[in-house]
Amino acid sequence: MNYNLCRLCPRQCCVDRTAGQVGFCGCSDELLVAKAMLHHWEEPALAGSGGSGAIFFGGCTLGCSYCQNRAISGKPVGKGMTSRELRAVMEDLIAQGAENIDLVTPTHYLPSILPALEEKLPVPVVYNCGGYERVETLRALEGKVDIYLPDLKYADVGLGARLSGAGDYFFHAGAAIKEMFRQTGKIRRQGEKVVSGVIIRHLILPGHVENSLKVLDWIGENFAPGEVLVSLMRQYTPMPGLPEPLNRPITQEEYDAVLSWMWLNGLEGFTQEAAAADSIFIPDF
Repeated sequence: MNYNLCRLCPRQCCVDRTAGQVGFCGCSDELLVAKAMLHHWEEPALAGSGGSGAIFFGGCTLGCSYCQNRAISGKPVGKGMTSRELRAVMEDLIAQGAENIDLVTPTHYLPSILPALEEKLPVPVVYNCGGYERVETLRALEGKVDIYLPDLKYADVGLGARLSGAGDYFFHAGAAIKEMFRQTGKIRRQGEKVVSGVIIRHLILPGHVENSLKVLDWIGENFAPGEVLVSLMRQYTPMPGLPEPLNRPITQEEYDAVLSWMWLNGLEGFTQEAAAADSIFIPDF
């Protein structure tokens, strides 16, 4: 893939980031690591007892209005690193006991990340992304990523346009998830731990249950039971200044309705307790 003019994400801004030009994400070609930590709050089948070795990258290709990580996603922030320095961070997290290396919102830095993954790590690599991906970009990761952890935020086109500036979100996310599954195949475990496959996250948004039901319908229509896992998230935490209905947590009734639909679709995966909707679970950036 030619990285001279940036086409890494579906926005395809075609700017020359090596010359200091920036597109939607606002990031130059310098890789920025906002935080590296042992993260114990990922899905239990990922975090295990040691935690995920989470590496949070600065900037984002989506810019969701309700983002809990806006302190780092809304602008290019973090420590500049080379590919070699990133590799050292990965190895240090593994030495601390990380069960995997969890790359969080990494796509816009892929040219710098790929060399760090050239030599196989002794733990699974998790690609933790917003789902808004290009299939052509994902193909560069084949054989380097063990577990894909994409969001599937919207089946509602209008909602994607309004909340993330991406009216084409569902089109691209659906194609991307199918490509992820092509690369990894169905979920594979060792004991209680997932070691390869696709785990699809869906964050229920207050007042938008119908969107969630359509998302689950799509997953059920495209994958056989057990081929992928679904992480049904109730951790939505309203950020200041959001309009109704996004200015409140989801209700128990909303969560129960979506959870029931998940089971009716024959989907397997993970659920969350109500206590997950708390700002204490947002990493301190």
